[in-house]
Amino acid sequence: MAVSLGTRISGLLVAGAVAVAVTAFGGDRGGGPESGGDGGGGAIVTAGPSARPLAAPSASPTPRQSPAGEASGLVDPTARQHAHRGTAPHPSASPTRPAAGRTLPSPAWLPPGPVSPDADAVPDAWSLYDRLRDPARCRTALPLIDRTPAGPDRRLLRGLAEACLAVQGRGGSWDTAAADHTALAGRADTCKERAAYAVLGALLDFHRQHPHATVPLRTARGGPPACAYRVVGVDTSRAAPGDTVGIELRGVYFDPVELVRYGEVFIGGKRLDPAPVIRSRNGDALVLAAVVPALDGSPRTADVVVRYGSAEARLPDALTVVAPAAVPSPDPSSGTPQGVLPLGPLPAHLPRP
Repeated sequence: MAVSLGTRISGLLVAGAVAVAVTAFGGDRGGGPESGGDGGGGAIVTAGPSARPLAAPSASPTPRQSPAGEASGLVDPTARQHAHRGTAPHPSASPTRPAAGRTLPSPAWLPPGPVSPDADAVPDAWSLYDRLRDPARCRTALPLIDRTPAGPDRRLLRGLAEACLAVQGRGGSWDTAAADHTALAGRADTCKERAAYAVLGALLDFHRQHPHATVPLRTARGGPPACAYRVVGVDTSRAAPGDTVGIELRGVYFDPVELVRYGEVFIGGKRLDPAPVIRSRNGDALVLAAVVPALDGSPRTADVVVRYGSAEARLPDALTVVAPAAVPSPDPSSGTPQGVLPLGPLPAHLPRP
């Protein structure tokens, strides 16, 4: 049978297509999973509309770690292309959101005072500061604060107690705390008052930044104390027994009235009797007037120690105590013993009517 030229050409085209397919899918890849042999045979390929895809993804892509540290199950569709080209994929541009329920850090609370002696057990600003150092006692401190004398220190402690309760969600009044803080600007003049004013300001700043947040307060542990109690000097470098000298204290963190009532002052190791008195006071600076005692071995340098309860301030070699002045011997020619005044004639008594 004669075969037409068109039929021959069609046959050649079909044969060529089959050969190309065999070469593409099995020709040079030896031992592949679809080859069915060790590289010597070719795979049978069905050319037709019913042919299935050669390969399909067997599993979902492995989650990768984003630059923000969050796991994501979605892979950048261009990642394989970037990797093929030898470049790293671009990081995600979306911002990292804070974790839900994140706890805010608690504001700093009152530093150690240190603890004030309180011999008379009468509420005062210094000992109430110590009570407020435990944030759980802010509510019980309020009635005691109201019993103290009116003044800037009482108002400051009241505002601090109100803020202590408010920031912990236990009541209190932010309005009262803010009003007290504003009214007392520049009026805190003792070490404990300055520390309380700074803490109150920090609590108000926290409330402005987080108006609906409540956080627990914790008693401060360690760190520098609010007050550095010390003897800074004596108003003279030399004194004789019986002279009155001024002893200047700084960082006083307790009631000065209690100091002169229950405290003790020593010069050269000798306790003064009578006790010193307060000459002047300015904030936490105090000047005591003390009488210098007679010391053995004079002249000699002497330490000054001011003690009240566990509070003690010492200044080594504060002054030199000189020997008492020599008493002159009596003059026998005068006929009057030394220190005795001569008496003149006494006036006559007038007769009674």
